[in-house]
Amino acid sequence: MINSSKEHRVEILSEQEVVLVLKRLASQVLENISDPTSVLILGIPTRGAHLSKALAKELEKMTNQKFEQGILDPTFHRDDLVRVGTRLPQITEIPSGVEDKEVVLVDDVIFTGRTIRAALEALQSWGRAKKVMLLTMIDRGHREVPIQPDFCGRLVPTSRNESIELRLKEVDGEEGVFLRKILN
Repeated sequence: MINSSKEHRVEILSEQEVVLVLKRLASQVLENISDPTSVLILGIPTRGAHLSKALAKELEKMTNQKFEQGILDPTFHRDDLVRVGTRLPQITEIPSGVEDKEVVLVDDVIFTGRTIRAALEALQSWGRAKKVMLLTMIDRGHREVPIQPDFCGRLVPTSRNESIELRLKEVDGEEGVFLRKILN
């Protein structure tokens, strides 16, 4: 049987727009934290981890202060591994405890909300944060659990046969946000 379906890619955000959105998101984070020294930025692998580094750099430029940044891999806390499969887990790297921290969880795209639910569960195993906020570059809808981002770059309603992809120069050699459609 020959698969005759093809993919079509549409640019949602250009490289320049990604930079502008990241600056806007960083400003929103600064407006919603009480003390920059209490902030811990945790990226969710894979693209969320890279996006969190870019966010930390932007925050540092805006404040001339260093922001703690790490990685939180929720793979083993997922309730849907059989359905979605798994990638190789990454090591969770939290530079200090989460106690009394204002944690900003960073992910590239929020879809069903199950990754974030798992990340919240994983985060609890590290302690009790003062506050947890969620930042995503794209919200594509289709929630299966009642989780919403506090900071969102762009809302892009999608169908189930579409996907959203954040591409970052340091990982992919290009930068932007793209909608992929499967054409039959």
